Amino acid sequence: QVQLVESGGGLVQAGGSLRLSCAASGRTPSIDEVGWYRQAPGKQRELVASITRGGFTNYADSVKGRFTVSRDNMKNTMYLQMNNLIPEDTAVYYCKATTSGMFYWGRGTQVTVSS
Repeated sequence: QVQLVESGGGLVQAGGSLRLSCAASGRTPSIDEVGWYRQAPGKQRELVASITRGGFTNYADSVKGRFTVSRDNMKNTMYLQMNNLIPEDTAVYYCKATTSGMFYWGRGTQVTVSS
């Protein structure tokens, strides 16, 4: 199994930045793709960004040019650098790790952007 713990959320003003971290433990060598998702109140959970073990990245249109996803395989940690935040980015952010045939979620970290 894989355990994921997110950190780095908080309250920030519009235009500010935050860096989220997702620390993985357990069967970390089996992790292929890692994704950051978010869920705002009353909305469905949506993909924000993802990165494969080989470094291939994918972003939601709403965050392209503002967010950067990265991973440090040696440290078993994934990151989401969020710049130029807007109130619409307010949500709980979750980390998801995918292995062959299985996926795991963290418990999430709250990001609140004030206008």
